Amino acid sequence: MSLPLPPVLVVDDEKNMRLSLKTVLTAERYAVKAVESAEEAMLLLGQEDFFMVITDARLGGMSGYEFLAKARAQWPELQVLMITAYATPKLAVEAIQAGAVDYLPKPFAPEELLHAVARCAERYRLLQENARLRARSDETYRLDQIIGECPKMRELRQLIQTVAPTDARVLVLGESGTGKELVAGALHSLSQRAEASYVRINCAAIPETLLESELFGHEKGAFTGALRQKPGRVEEADGGTIFLDEIADMSRPLQAKLLRFLEDGTFTRVGGTQELRVNVRLIAATNRDIVKAIQEDQFREDLFHRLNVVQFRLPPLRERGDDVLLLADHFLRLFGASMHKSLRGISRVARQKLQSHRWPGNVRELRNVIERALILETSPEIQASSLPDFQLEARLQKPGAPAAPAGESLDEIMAQYERDLITGLLEQHHYSLSKTAEHLKISRHALRYRMQRLNIQPGPETEEEPSAPAARDR
Repeated sequence: MSLPLPPVLVVDDEKNMRLSLKTVLTAERYAVKAVESAEEAMLLLGQEDFFMVITDARLGGMSGYEFLAKARAQWPELQVLMITAYATPKLAVEAIQAGAVDYLPKPFAPEELLHAVARCAERYRLLQENARLRARSDETYRLDQIIGECPKMRELRQLIQTVAPTDARVLVLGESGTGKELVAGALHSLSQRAEASYVRINCAAIPETLLESELFGHEKGAFTGALRQKPGRVEEADGGTIFLDEIADMSRPLQAKLLRFLEDGTFTRVGGTQELRVNVRLIAATNRDIVKAIQEDQFREDLFHRLNVVQFRLPPLRERGDDVLLLADHFLRLFGASMHKSLRGISRVARQKLQSHRWPGNVRELRNVIERALILETSPEIQASSLPDFQLEARLQKPGAPAAPAGESLDEIMAQYERDLITGLLEQHHYSLSKTAEHLKISRHALRYRMQRLNIQPGPETEEEPSAPAARDR
């Protein structure tokens, strides 16, 4: 469903002509605002949206030709139709050259006027559609952008393909940087709404006082600074999909209004009384513990149940095994192409360092690490020395009791805990076996034995061999 057209602005110093034009246009269901001077029209154009202007050539004060020049200079896409009782071929040419879309001599038949207005309406809709398509072409989402071969990622892609063609609401959960926005984009691009608008709002990035206006729009004068009517993002998304990221950061009063909107798609702009209706599919996401937010009375349980028709849980990168290397190779190709740098790949020791890190920032952190390494690297391969030491990142890891995965024995759980502990300490001590063993209060030999048993690859130990010349790892 296309959005309604903005009004037509009529500028004429004759009251009867203003009334006649308004009557003809409103009969065809065009919204109309009429003023008697070009000066009033300029003020109104700065406050509201109009899809076209109909102006008389001769006005008291600023003439229609002066108004045309000033309006077109300030709003180049504005369509202006000139009418006059003193028509000459020369004036018609001047008006068209000045930017008027058409020129009607008085008297004219209503059909002539309506035909010209219909052409302007069609052109306005095409311009809006082109702008929307250009915005969509800049950000395309595809299923193959969700990279990973671990079982959880395979299941995730399959679930996206299953759910995308439906209109079911979706709640995407996962830590920051795991790719929630990619999932939402893929759901839209594979849906029956793919050709319509895809609108995204980050609820945490917009001040609470402005979020309702951004989402549902506002009327002129609704609050200080509301100089003109502003449609909301839900209207922009009509017929398509709206993605509400970080929805758990939305205030409870606005959660109540969103709950009402989810009932039947109806809403009211801030400061307005007219009930509007749109048809949108809603996808929401959060990196917070949604159950904890509900228990702490920060998120409405009834809203959670409304959103949670289909739930996606994105695994953190530390639980995805060799996907770390798959993603690293992908980012290496991606940034290599944009930077015009061609590297063979990532060295063995650098790969070990990537696999041993816990990635508290998930895929976003890995992306930044590879971009940085590619900028710094001067050899044919990414070396471990071009990667961060991860000292600061390691401190971001959240403490707490390790989770006990279902279906695993105590020995498996303890082995995983021991593996995580040793790799974390190796990273902290720059892969020094001596310092790591000292920290654990065991011998180097015992540490090496445990590493072999747990299949932990040793990293570079350059700090333990100060006399040896520095060498690039391979």
